[in-house]
Amino acid sequence: MAIKLKEAGYHDFVILEKAPDLGGTWRDNTYPGCACDVPSHMYSYSFALNPDWSRMFSPQEEIWDYMRACVDRYGIAPHLRYGKRVVSLEYDDGARLWEVATADGETLRPHAVVSGIGALHIPSFPEIAGRERFAGPAFHSAAWDHSVDLTGKRVAVIGTGASAIQFVPQIASRAAKLTVFQRTPPWIHPKPDFAIPRRMRRALRLPGAARTLRHALYWLLESRALGFTVDPRLMKVHETLARRHLESQVPDPELRRKLTPGYTIGCKRILISSDYYPALTRGNVDLVTDEIAEIREHSIIDATGAEHEVDVIVYGTGFKVIESLQDQRIVGRNGVKIQEAWQDGIETYYGISTAGFPNLFFLLGPNTGLGHNSVVFMIESQIRYVMDCLRLLSRTRARALDVRPERQREFGRRLLERLDPLVWNSGGCDSWYLDEQGVNRTIWPGFTFEYWARTRKVKPDAYELIY
Repeated sequence: MAIKLKEAGYHDFVILEKAPDLGGTWRDNTYPGCACDVPSHMYSYSFALNPDWSRMFSPQEEIWDYMRACVDRYGIAPHLRYGKRVVSLEYDDGARLWEVATADGETLRPHAVVSGIGALHIPSFPEIAGRERFAGPAFHSAAWDHSVDLTGKRVAVIGTGASAIQFVPQIASRAAKLTVFQRTPPWIHPKPDFAIPRRMRRALRLPGAARTLRHALYWLLESRALGFTVDPRLMKVHETLARRHLESQVPDPELRRKLTPGYTIGCKRILISSDYYPALTRGNVDLVTDEIAEIREHSIIDATGAEHEVDVIVYGTGFKVIESLQDQRIVGRNGVKIQEAWQDGIETYYGISTAGFPNLFFLLGPNTGLGHNSVVFMIESQIRYVMDCLRLLSRTRARALDVRPERQREFGRRLLERLDPLVWNSGGCDSWYLDEQGVNRTIWPGFTFEYWARTRKVKPDAYELIY
């Protein structure tokens, strides 16, 4: 967003970052084996291609380096303010400005606010009796405690999501005993990862080469959307691949049974790994599928009454997704809080703007996440749309624009109609994509090129201009 603002000649802006450094996900998550599960040449900016990725799926440190290199390349550093946790956004109806309050007592009054907070940054911990009683080290994967040496320890991992399947293989060889507590097994595809040889990297520096590879990856990934967006029955191909992967890596039929999901593939995030299943077949690793009943000072008790003695607990239990936006203090026109505006469920216009909150824009907002391609593509589409909104304000000399409620309702109605027959609402699926009403407020139910086309240009009649 900052890069595109500067390119368009907007220089009067700041980026408020709650942490002491940039990077978000790629700063916070430092667990062993942390890497992207989207190919590197697609999980990067279309305007800043990198021919020098070391692997097809880059590790955390390399992505973080790429982000810092972009800050330097495009001169973003002077706009960054670190240690600035935003505690409230409040719209001033009279002045047509936002009041942005930070935890250290500063108040800013910008014309527009862009929320780029993301959804996967508030760690979620399970409600388990006795969790606070545990006497040993216990931490979430998103706040990995590197001071704890797991060598020779009895380690418990609670959760088997996208982070856990990356760090479990890394710690399995070091722990004396590793007990993995699984609530629901994920569908897993093999990970086609490999180190990119130097000659290939040299070739990617040739004019058009990196762009061609990116286009090929885009359409390869986009083809996966057919089952998500057209008919859940088309997901059978993905299920067959996942079943064959499981069968080839787990010879024990009982363990294989425990690792076989009972829901339609795709309604939860499809994970990729080629070393998770082999890690679970190690002699020092146990998979427990019984519910956890209680945590004691030095052990975990499962629903059968069995006691598992452990020295360290690692929570791979994901994040609070819906709450990341709903829990904020955001007050719009006429003093309406965002929780009041969304009391019947989160509703936005293309996941970017919401009625009653002028000049407030979301990047990777509700229903713009993906299960099949790179979210960077979605974010770039949203940035282009926000820029078009700002140009509309400049052309009309309006102070603010606010999406019309009827247009937002119509978009929401069409969105829900489209979501209803698709994979996220089928097969008895319960996932972090869904809100308390069981409605998918997270994933875009279409192709990414469709979203790109629909957000390519702002329709002025969809907005009320405020002078």
